[in-house]
Amino acid sequence: MPKSKSNNLSIHFVGIGGIGISALARWFLAQGWIVGGSDLAKSALTEELQKEGVRVRIGHKKSNLPKDANMVVYSNAVTPGSAGYVEFEEAEKRGIRPMSYPQTLGCLTEVYKTIAIAGSHGKSTTTALIGLALKNSSIDPTVVVGTKLKELNGKNFHLGKTKWLVLEADEWRGAFLHYHPDIAVVTNIDKEHLDFYKDLNDLKKTFLKFLARTKPGGSLVLNGDDKNLFSLSPLIQKIAKKGSLKIFWYTLKDKKAAEKIRKNLQLPGIHNLSNAMAAATVMERILKLKEYFVLKELGKYQGAWRRMEYRGDMKMASKKTKVFDDYAHHPSEIRATLQAFREKFPKSNIVCVYQAHQAKRLKALYKEFTSAFSDADSLVFLPTYEVAGRDNKEKQFTSEKLAHDILKKEPGKKVIYLSNPKQIKKTVSEILETKEAENSVVIMMGAGTVVEYTPLLLS
Repeated sequence: MPKSKSNNLSIHFVGIGGIGISALARWFLAQGWIVGGSDLAKSALTEELQKEGVRVRIGHKKSNLPKDANMVVYSNAVTPGSAGYVEFEEAEKRGIRPMSYPQTLGCLTEVYKTIAIAGSHGKSTTTALIGLALKNSSIDPTVVVGTKLKELNGKNFHLGKTKWLVLEADEWRGAFLHYHPDIAVVTNIDKEHLDFYKDLNDLKKTFLKFLARTKPGGSLVLNGDDKNLFSLSPLIQKIAKKGSLKIFWYTLKDKKAAEKIRKNLQLPGIHNLSNAMAAATVMERILKLKEYFVLKELGKYQGAWRRMEYRGDMKMASKKTKVFDDYAHHPSEIRATLQAFREKFPKSNIVCVYQAHQAKRLKALYKEFTSAFSDADSLVFLPTYEVAGRDNKEKQFTSEKLAHDILKKEPGKKVIYLSNPKQIKKTVSEILETKEAENSVVIMMGAGTVVEYTPLLLS
């Protein structure tokens, strides 16, 4: 990968609308490269990139590659048979070796001092907490995060002034095995991405490989409360010994430290307290920043795009109802998010509108899904969002069946399957009319297109 800053170098991104790859495109733009890219559909992210000077093409075809392209980077979702693969093949025909998003980001970890945050859940929040706090310190790192942040002007990228890099390290398709961090953080290990991994043991082995890629003399920051991660302690010790790595376990059982953070933290939920403890461990114990500074910075953070994001009020004749968007799509995330909403709104009627993300995930974790929604008073299930190139039609395990089985398990709960999402306002309004609670909260939840229906509630 060319390293020099030049206005003459051209790069093309296949799948540029992805939350991770778009941040990388912004890094190249900041280095003075001519940046272009393509994606299947127009999105808020592609429109933002266009305004910033990126040449974006909607739809995939060979002619999207500029004649003078020096480099081609493709999303991990681009595989043989996918729409974007024609551009991958065109690059190879021209003698350009395409690089995946994680391969390219991995090159940056070789030249930056890198803090990489991994984990099945909580990595975006933990990356944001660390990145934003350090941005306000002398460290001022470059930040690549898998969500949009208000503090970064609604972007997922910040160009820092030093040779430090804070990045979100995703495990899907083994992406994080391309990174060489100086500080590796793991928030937890859970049964996730089972469309790629065989089982939990396969995931555990892959996380161990990630930890083993930490640069000699580096540090590991690990969640001692996560049983799957903690079960690997003996193997982690061997990795640490081999690489002369320091291990820092953090835990909510450290009541004194946890309480100090809890008093300052605006984010509700035990999971967010744990994420903040990971961030504090990195900043205080490794980077040696003062405790008062760390607590102050952690206390400033109000959350990210689609993480308990308040969108507005749904106005009804007799009352106002707060509407939120949330990205939770795994049973553990759903349970933790609803617990956080219950903590924040203890006396409110909570309505969760959920769109399952990927039929394979719903099937693999079906039992866990049936018990994940206990903190919601009412549930509305939308049809499952099927991921292009990663999913097959699933007849047995569907959102409709999930609604039926939860109602069977919790007969007192209001549970509805809504086949037409455009009827969402009518359905939610009818639920709210029958509830006696003075205040209600509606959560539009999922990683698919559910966010596109939120405006219908606010109109």
